[in-house]
Amino acid sequence: MEKKAQDSRKGAPHRAVPPAVGLLFSMALMNTLLYFCLDWFFISCPRSAPSSAPSSAHCPHGHFRMGQMKNCSPWLSCEELRTEVRQLKRVGEGAVKRVFLSEWKERKVALSRLTSLEMKDDFLHGLRMLKTLQSKHVVTLLGYCEEDNTILTEYHPLGSLSNLEETLNLSKYHSVNTWQHRLQLAMNYVAIIQYLHHSPLGTLVMCDSSDLSKTLSQYLLTSNFSIVVNDLDALPLVNHSSRTFVKCGHRELHGDFVAPEQLWPYGEDMPFDDDLMPSYDEKIDIWKIPDVSSFLLGHVEGSDMVRFHLFDIHKACKSQTPAERPTAREILDTYEKVLNLLRETVMSQTREML
Repeated sequence: MEKKAQDSRKGAPHRAVPPAVGLLFSMALMNTLLYFCLDWFFISCPRSAPSSAPSSAHCPHGHFRMGQMKNCSPWLSCEELRTEVRQLKRVGEGAVKRVFLSEWKERKVALSRLTSLEMKDDFLHGLRMLKTLQSKHVVTLLGYCEEDNTILTEYHPLGSLSNLEETLNLSKYHSVNTWQHRLQLAMNYVAIIQYLHHSPLGTLVMCDSSDLSKTLSQYLLTSNFSIVVNDLDALPLVNHSSRTFVKCGHRELHGDFVAPEQLWPYGEDMPFDDDLMPSYDEKIDIWKIPDVSSFLLGHVEGSDMVRFHLFDIHKACKSQTPAERPTAREILDTYEKVLNLLRETVMSQTREML
């Protein structure tokens, strides 16, 4: 009798769950988790556009901090540059400066040296701009020595922006070779133009930009895939109230990349004369933004969709009348709206798929 009671307490054996049901349950659970992860990702991703506000690494004027440095250090003096910086190899050269990969306290740095005394005025102008414009948009100044015609700045191993495609084609960077990251780069670029047009010195024009390749060479790609302007040797000042405008160089410019007002206006029959060439303002920078942005967007999946949404603002940038072109701030606001719109679209489509 007791044995029967024990048997009855054991009860009937549990029915085995069919494998197909278990698989469906697992897939449903994974989809639910994926949904919440995607939701968290799109909500938590920073969406604010770049601004001229100081970054977290901001130091008092005359000081710097880079990499893993915890504290700000004063700009290096002539004596410190001579004794503490070890020159390694030349990595670049322009009309004004030769740039050498160097080492300071086991950190890689970039040491720039004047190419010839004829270019010293441009060299000193670039140094003054670097000293005055220090912000997250400008390469970090580490020190300088006017006696030796040297400038020390932070080294960015990815090099100039003209190397972008080669960099993103490397397998280790495939994860950032997306329209989202590329549009963010375009926003970084426009934010730099916005900063220069409203700098502490006034409205500055990025004059060293007669073609796309030359323009890209003025900027560096950082290791966290943002952009800083590096070459500030040709940065004249516009003052609308005093009717002070600029001319980028003293030679005739050609091509579609430069703004129409930068072209010789008196026809081929009249030889170019710099004294007769009209001056212009910062709107020449606006004309070039669509070309630079198109390069930055590249030809990855989704980049044509971004171009479609930016068509109207880019068309306005190409207005033949400079005053009708938008400001850099208006362009940046449009880029921000497009980025948020397309992010929401992608998130909505992903949710529908789930």
